[in-house]
Amino acid sequence: MSTAPSPPSLSLHRPAVTAAASARVATAAAPPSNNAAHLASLDKLFRNRGSAAAVESAAPAVVAATQQRRQQPLLRLPSFLTRTGAARGGEDSSSAVAAPALSPRRLERLLQPVAPDGPSPRGNIAAAWRRLHGEDGWRGLLDPLHPDLRREIVRYGEFVDAAYGAFLSRPDAEPGRRARVPLQDAAYRITAPLFATSSVGLPTWLAAAAPCAAQRTSLVGYVAVCDSPAEIRRMGRRDIVIALRGTCTVLEWAENVRAGLVPATHHDSTAAPDTPNAKVECGFWNLYKTAGERSPSLSEMVVSEVRRLLEKYEGEEVSITVTGHSLGAALAVLIADELAGGVAGRARAPVAVFSFGGPRVGNRAFAARVEARGARVLRVVNAHDVVPRFPPGLPLPGYADVGRELRLDSRASPYLRPDADAACCHDLEAYIHLVDGFLGSHCPFRDNAKRSILRLVKNQGGNVKQLYMSKAKDMRIQLDGGGGAAADMAGSMLGRVDMPGAASTVVECVH
Repeated sequence: MSTAPSPPSLSLHRPAVTAAASARVATAAAPPSNNAAHLASLDKLFRNRGSAAAVESAAPAVVAATQQRRQQPLLRLPSFLTRTGAARGGEDSSSAVAAPALSPRRLERLLQPVAPDGPSPRGNIAAAWRRLHGEDGWRGLLDPLHPDLRREIVRYGEFVDAAYGAFLSRPDAEPGRRARVPLQDAAYRITAPLFATSSVGLPTWLAAAAPCAAQRTSLVGYVAVCDSPAEIRRMGRRDIVIALRGTCTVLEWAENVRAGLVPATHHDSTAAPDTPNAKVECGFWNLYKTAGERSPSLSEMVVSEVRRLLEKYEGEEVSITVTGHSLGAALAVLIADELAGGVAGRARAPVAVFSFGGPRVGNRAFAARVEARGARVLRVVNAHDVVPRFPPGLPLPGYADVGRELRLDSRASPYLRPDADAACCHDLEAYIHLVDGFLGSHCPFRDNAKRSILRLVKNQGGNVKQLYMSKAKDMRIQLDGGGGAAADMAGSMLGRVDMPGAASTVVECVH
């Protein structure tokens, strides 16, 4: 009778560093004399790559193109919460001084569309995946943040970003038609799109005047499963991912403000343990349980698809990961509660939630039920994001947070302005950027973070420090060959961030 070796622990310690290496690190960590030398090097690099006159002549068109892209529905909060045009124009001297001095090569690498190491972690996590998936509540992994957990959180954030991309590419998508999901991780295969239906509708006269605003059923996410044998070996299990976007439609906003608590009772009578006094926000519950004219409810779609996948891969090691942003984060908790108390619980498949900027979902009894059913929830929260504070405890007593919290601070980023507006503090890309640079609550921003800031520049240009905005525009023009016409700018780096490249795949899903 043999005894299986115990899995290696997730150690945060690093090997000892030699004296020579320490000297090199100390030299590299020494602060530069001033920013002027680095800015001079940048200017020299740009002059060598092309004509400065082309940059100056193209600048007005670049500003116009960037402002036009900001009007796209990429922010997760209403436009009145964003910084106004007048406020965008000025930047105080303190934020300019706080900008770190980067070498031209380092800045150029950060402004590439895709990070050099690709979207997926490379390290083997087969022996420790249960801890990374929250088996023990991520004890000892959050502060300081374990590198493997950081990369897992970033990876699941990119699944949510693909859900946004699927909706924005076709906001009028309907059940029964093809949905295009710009999935970055080629190891996963989309198995089903997910639709949510609002329980409220617009008056007939208003719906006739604005048909797009009257759409009740919208593409809200998808289900994907890992199909790559190599990735399954690396992760130690087959992973089922349920990714959900945030609020994007008028009727979803209408549901968001319905903050009254309603009983959270599932039709699955075998779900256990059940808590009769568990209650959740009315609007979230309606979006989760309301069926459309030609589609079942989001709850029925998810349970049906997960049941099918668990039956298909019966006998394998399978995990279920639910991830979402904003409204999607709230729906993710409802999904995890139902799956852990029903089909996933019976199949003994662990359920975990990685949420970004999610609001409170229900009362303390509901939070206790989620934990009792075995679902593990990790809430990634920006300290300056207002959404996780809602619904407030007063005058709506009873709301409580679920699970563990990974608290970030947007002011710790060397690239974002310290007075970043509410929309930036809630933006999904800003969340992923902050996770990628987070070391610990008392540590500076990670200086070797590799994630590109190009999409952050595109989505939140008014909240990025002026130094990086200026150099991003200059590098964009030079890398495109110095063209100054508006037509050339449309295909530039700033315009290519949402296009599928070598590291991404576009999957067509049939519901």
